[in-house]
Parts: sequence; C-alpha cells; structure tokens
Amino acid sequence: MILNRRRFLETAAVTTMGAAAAAALLLEPRFGFVAAAAAQAPSADELAVAGPLGENVEGKDDAPVTIIEYASMTCGHCAVFAAETFPKLKANYIDTGKVRFVLREFPLDPLAAAGFMLARCAGQDKFFPVVDALFAKQKEWAYSNDPVAGLQNISKQFGFTQESFESCLTNQEMLDGVNWVRQRGAEKFGVNSTPTFFINGKIHRGAIKFEDLEKILEPLLKA
Repeated sequence: MILNRRRFLETAAVTTMGAAAAAALLLEPRFGFVAAAAAQAPSADELAVAGPLGENVEGKDDAPVTIIEYASMTCGHCAVFAAETFPKLKANYIDTGKVRFVLREFPLDPLAAAGFMLARCAGQDKFFPVVDALFAKQKEWAYSNDPVAGLQNISKQFGFTQESFESCLTNQEMLDGVNWVRQRGAEKFGVNSTPTFFINGKIHRGAIKFEDLEKILEPLLKA
C-alpha cells in the first residue's frame, strides 16, 4: 500500500483530535508490502543511488565496507539493533574508518513515516540523534495511548514547536521523499521486512547481534 498524501494527512491531522481518536487511527494494523523478489544481488551502483532527500550517513566515504539499513521507526527489532548492536558497531567499525553506515526509511505505517519526517526536519546534524531518541523511547510514543503526544514531546527536545511539528508532518515533499526510498527498496531490492541490511551489497534480514555482525565484517575487511 502506498502511503499517499491523503492517507498521511489523515494521520497527521490527529494532532487536533482527542487521544482516543488519535490512538484508534494511528494504531491500526500495519501496512503490508508486496516486494519484488530480487533475482540477483543488486549492483553497487544501484544500491548507491540516494533518494530525493539525500542520504543520512555515518562514517568515512572511503570506508572499505558499506552497510545500508532499511528500518522502520515503529519496528521493535530495529529498536533492539539500535540499542544493542549499533553502539558497538559505531565504536569499533564506523568511528575507526572501517564501515560507512547508511540509514534508509522503510516505514511500516504512517506513524513510522512521521518519525522519519521529524528526523529529517530536525536537520542533517540532528537526524541520527532524533532517530536514536525515537528508538530509545519507542514504547512511549509508538505503542502508547496517545502516540502523537508522545512524538511531540520527544520532538520538543530537538527544538520543535507546535507550529514546526505540524508543518513538518504536512510537508508533501518530505512525505514523497520517504515514500520514494521505501518503494524503491521494496520494488528494486526485495525489501519486505525491517530491519533489512545490505552489507557490501549482500542482503541480511533481521536484527543482527554484534557478535554475528563481526563475523560478517571481518572477512570483508581482510579481503
């Protein structure tokens, strides 16, 4: 299902609704995706194409290994990876110049799209801090009785006002950009669940423990 402007704005409009109505709209069953099965691994050039909003990257551009993660802000497994695996990955591989990490949007529902849009609206220097905060406090907004209020409370920590919060969530260009990344991941690369990783082009599905990630990375660094 495409997350179109009308459907998303219905979701964003809950900022003016009561908590019960907001929860009923936002916490409906997650979107499903029909992804094209990839006949072969995508080429490096295909994977390198950035979306219309640009890439969000940590690490050196010339790092020998590139990890691309397709994630959803409401995905529990993505939150586990962010909390347990990513800090070790960053300290041991990203900050040492061995890995370039790219995070791409694959929202599974309108609320996840809203989280990504807020991270984008916060500015490139705050994108990862906002994402980290949303994952760390996922239960406080994604699965609460008033998810919009939870999102807004977190956004205030990064300088959002009521006006800028609502303006971000009704930004058509931002929504289109998030949609573009998600649709290309599904249709071109066979992404159909989160998290999905491409490590130097090879697909790996599901949250990866750091010990298992090391077993994947070390041979690539020695090649």
